[in-house]
Amino acid sequence: MSTTSFNTLPLLPVLLETLQGLGFENMTAIQEQSLPLILDGKDLIAQAKTGSGKTAAFGLGLLQTLDPSKLEPQALVVCPTRELADQVTTELRRLARQIPNVRMLTLCGGVPSRPQTEALRNGAHVVVGTPGRIQDHLDRGNLDLTALKTLVLDEADRMVDMGFKDDMIAIASHCPTRRQTLLFSATYPDNIRKISARFLKNPVEVKVEALHNAKQIEQIFYEVSFEQRLGAVVSLLKHYRPTSTLIFCNTKMRCQEVVEELRSEGISAESLTGDLDQRDRDEILIQFANKSCAVLVATDVASRGLDIQNLEVVINVDVTKDAEVHVHRIGRSGRGDQKGLALNLVSGSEMRWVKLIEEYQGSPVKWGHLKGLRAKSQEPLLAPMITLQIQGGKKDKLRPGDLLGALTRDVGLTGDQVGKIAITEFSSYVALDRSVARRYFDKIANSNIKGRRFRMRFLEDR
Repeated sequence: MSTTSFNTLPLLPVLLETLQGLGFENMTAIQEQSLPLILDGKDLIAQAKTGSGKTAAFGLGLLQTLDPSKLEPQALVVCPTRELADQVTTELRRLARQIPNVRMLTLCGGVPSRPQTEALRNGAHVVVGTPGRIQDHLDRGNLDLTALKTLVLDEADRMVDMGFKDDMIAIASHCPTRRQTLLFSATYPDNIRKISARFLKNPVEVKVEALHNAKQIEQIFYEVSFEQRLGAVVSLLKHYRPTSTLIFCNTKMRCQEVVEELRSEGISAESLTGDLDQRDRDEILIQFANKSCAVLVATDVASRGLDIQNLEVVINVDVTKDAEVHVHRIGRSGRGDQKGLALNLVSGSEMRWVKLIEEYQGSPVKWGHLKGLRAKSQEPLLAPMITLQIQGGKKDKLRPGDLLGALTRDVGLTGDQVGKIAITEFSSYVALDRSVARRYFDKIANSNIKGRRFRMRFLEDR
């Protein structure tokens, strides 16, 4: 965090007032370096990791130039995943909450496009979405970008990794030539540099150091043979017994192997890979976020755009060849003022990648010994919660208060036994204390919510 106040910037008074109300006083490093350039109308290439405050940086920039009296898309933010798009929209709404009549719209796949088409007809000032769905609406003539002032490409490196390069180029071609383009990326490989040259004009480059404070994130490396790798993951989890762990693998096949091994050991785990459909992906992420899944195993591409709070441990089953990607992986733990732990498994053939990590971070890595690991308990490492899916959502006018009230008032659960509640268009998801959830299921299933009875099930029983 820098010591430079937002008040030093020529921001609209209403935005400064909002920042003060949100408790934002001083800028983060990426905000301090990029916001003056953004407010000056420059095209920008900013290299910064997730959690650095980049959303507020481009968000304040695009809101500064917004004209609420003209109900047409003036800013477009393109994100690699639906999760990131939702997070960005939420943050932009917070920043714009004191600007009257600002409409924002999210365009993502995995949900019907007809409601989005109707919303576009009604008009929006800011559009946030994923490349495929944005391009689909452009092709159908539903989205008109002729009045666009700001184009933001968020996490551009992962959009390229996920195969969206052509969509990015096509979307940019629909935008006016006279516009501001802001490209944010955790890494900046040559392929991104070449692509960005096609739709940025004399961009200014800003880079915020990606290295993490060694006092905040402890890293330990373990040498393993190929045959030891899966067993080593189990040993690490049984020794440290974290409630929330994100495991990185380099391939989808390895993800599946790890999940099967963990489940055979009584550890609740789910796999997040690029071939999942949107509904399955959403449900896995809901379970991980609400502590119904203890371990999430993912590839780099599939995990991109996740904003996971209170993540205790990151385990790298495979060392990545890219030192910057390694730093991005371990930075998922130790967010904010929290302590983080990164555990890394390395075979003899991967030692050269460890050398690159040492060179990148400017210090030797710390080595541990698998033989020194001891299981702290023989109890299965199960998540503390279990997710109840209710087949009714926003379309049924369900709200979190309705579900909490029914579960506590009518069923008899205590507030402490009900965790996070997530409501989508067609379903609701409630985290319940695992120790009591199944005992209360029949009573819950036979209760009325807003005068209606809904079908329901536990997600892990799929």
